[in-house]
Amino acid sequence: MASIQVKRLAPALGAEVGGIDLSRPLPAEIFAEIRKAWLDHLVLRFRGQTLSDPQLMAFSQLFGELDPPGPNPYGKPFLPEHPEMNVISNIKVEGAPIGGLGDGEAIWHADMTYVDSPPMAAILHALEVPPSGGDTYWANMYSAYQKLPANLKKRIEGRKAVHDATYNSAGAMRKGYQEVTDPRKAPGAQHALIRTHPETGRPCLFLGRRRNSYIVGMELDESEALLDQLWAHATQAEFTFRQQWRVGDVLIWDNRCTLHRRDSFDPSARRLMHRTQIKADRPHA
Repeated sequence: MASIQVKRLAPALGAEVGGIDLSRPLPAEIFAEIRKAWLDHLVLRFRGQTLSDPQLMAFSQLFGELDPPGPNPYGKPFLPEHPEMNVISNIKVEGAPIGGLGDGEAIWHADMTYVDSPPMAAILHALEVPPSGGDTYWANMYSAYQKLPANLKKRIEGRKAVHDATYNSAGAMRKGYQEVTDPRKAPGAQHALIRTHPETGRPCLFLGRRRNSYIVGMELDESEALLDQLWAHATQAEFTFRQQWRVGDVLIWDNRCTLHRRDSFDPSARRLMHRTQIKADRPHA
């Protein structure tokens, strides 16, 4: 295995890595190339991969320690034999969901930013995909920050936002939480709106989720208006990459400098993905 092939997928972000079988142990020099490509392109896609869950976990652990999934609405792991993994699916067995997020739209978000040290990366392995719909989109928060109008950069310099823990990206309330009507009272971590990436040293926007977000120290109306401006800017098409899934796709993304969302799809179609995430490599800043 001499080297990997890296092909850009979109102007904004995303690259496909070819010439590699992730089910096999990777030499250190090959993984170093993969990690560099990931930091350069933010999202990497590997097509045609056939991985067992232990093989997916072994590949994931090359990036760092696995981070268990956040609480789902059902309060117990979807994979009891691998509680450090998560399942994203709309499939039901005997009326009970085998995974989370269903078949509806998942709105723009970064993963688990409601905790003090959100995961640095996440990996999805596509096992079943619907014939259409269910596409996933990523947005580049380096570029969003670079192209932010100067007056908005100045307004958010040094500001923090509350990242609400109450609802997941499909809008479902997490187990153990109560409805939030005032974003100023939302439970969750506070993070700087402008983040310095701990590995690349580059500044990026760090927005989390729009719902119940609040910029600390502002009047609520002012916070809402400013957040609306930031979100409208950050999710423009020029900053995004669209993934149309195939069975055997494995995607890893940098949760520290991207947002992502998912299209809805036909509820009668089946979609099944297994997911891992990687713990923050250092305290969040």
